[in-house]
Amino acid sequence: MKATGIVRRIDDLGRVVVPKEIRRTLRLREGTPLEIFTDREGEIILKKYSPMAEMGAFAKQYAEALNQTTGLTVCITDRDQVIAVAGAKKDMLQKPVSKALEQMILNRENGAAVKGEKKFVPLVDDDKEEYTAQMIQIILSAGDAIGAVALLSRDARAKMGDTEQKLAATAASFLGRQMEA
Repeated sequence: MKATGIVRRIDDLGRVVVPKEIRRTLRLREGTPLEIFTDREGEIILKKYSPMAEMGAFAKQYAEALNQTTGLTVCITDRDQVIAVAGAKKDMLQKPVSKALEQMILNRENGAAVKGEKKFVPLVDDDKEEYTAQMIQIILSAGDAIGAVALLSRDARAKMGDTEQKLAATAASFLGRQMEA
């Protein structure tokens, strides 16, 4: 754990303000759910809550099946990080999503793009993989945008078409419904 040197008092309603700098660094916005943990030493730990993270093992199996069927790299994210990867280096796993992908999720923007187009977005900020085409489908659960399914190709001639769009849409819909169950 890292000390910030910031001290806050609890107000008469039991609230504590999380400083703006920390909210910005951790991408905490109004309405962001936080999970509360305590330990034996009396520490209180706040952690961003991700319902998708609870489905990590299931999402991993789904990503692997989709990868085996299509030969494409498959990434499944929540609103903050990559929770499952198949067909790529596992170093993308648990990395924060890029600001561009986060905006796509918040704006519920599905889309296909090839590298060089304005709509092409990196999945993570320090993405070292050389992908040339992508299909991104937003995962919706109970009306909320909770993540994304991304199909990625390294083939320079690849373009994502109707088949990839339907596969990604099916995966996103299925994962969204699993969250509702």
